[in-house]
Amino acid sequence: MIELRDIRKAFGPKQVLDGVDLKVETGESLVIIGGSGTGKSITIKCILGLVQPDSGTILLDGQDITKADRDAFLARFGMLFQGGALFDSMPVWQNIAFRLLRGPGRLPRAEARALAIEKLARVGLGPETADLYPAELSGGMQKRAGLARAIAADPEIIFFDEPTAGLDPIMAGVINRLIRDIVDEMGVTAITITHDMTTVRDVAHRVAMLHGGKIRWCGPVDAVETADDPYLDQFIHGRAEGPIATLR
Repeated sequence: MIELRDIRKAFGPKQVLDGVDLKVETGESLVIIGGSGTGKSITIKCILGLVQPDSGTILLDGQDITKADRDAFLARFGMLFQGGALFDSMPVWQNIAFRLLRGPGRLPRAEARALAIEKLARVGLGPETADLYPAELSGGMQKRAGLARAIAADPEIIFFDEPTAGLDPIMAGVINRLIRDIVDEMGVTAITITHDMTTVRDVAHRVAMLHGGKIRWCGPVDAVETADDPYLDQFIHGRAEGPIATLR
């Protein structure tokens, strides 16, 4: 469904992406891992067109994304942002229904609110949450509200950017389970960015490690622990010594 061919992106002298090649199949849950600053978020921003690659090609269903109708292209995506990214001045239901209330095909407010409450229920939040403001929610509730917004328009593709960042282990487990269930039930194609190996094991069908601006290793999640790659081995076991530390 998504294919990146030789994607390169630099910011000044810093080469962040240096020839990324990656394929994501329809209905697959791919998790991208790698150290901080290795270009994981830039990769998904390039796919969304928020960052323009210096060179290379990105295809969606075989079509160059630069030639696609922008509104129709973005309508296929949902996004769970790392920090939640909820609008503080809006109640939760308006955050969830933000896309549904704007643009072509927008819904009446009553219908959009009812749909938002339905999506809140899907992520384990009651209807009383709908009229609260983000500041009145705990971190875990904000993350779940962000997840409800990501699925509000029933997208074909969802990106999850560090979905368990800042959460305690129990709530992280709840979010991982929700992501796994939603991917399975909706049949979406998913790309998740994370440092958390528990998230990797809980939600991934396949794993790609980004290091040195390239995909260092890619394979099924079941093969991660036994893969013969020193960079991957060091990362997943959190060892201070190894090739990654040597390069820093």
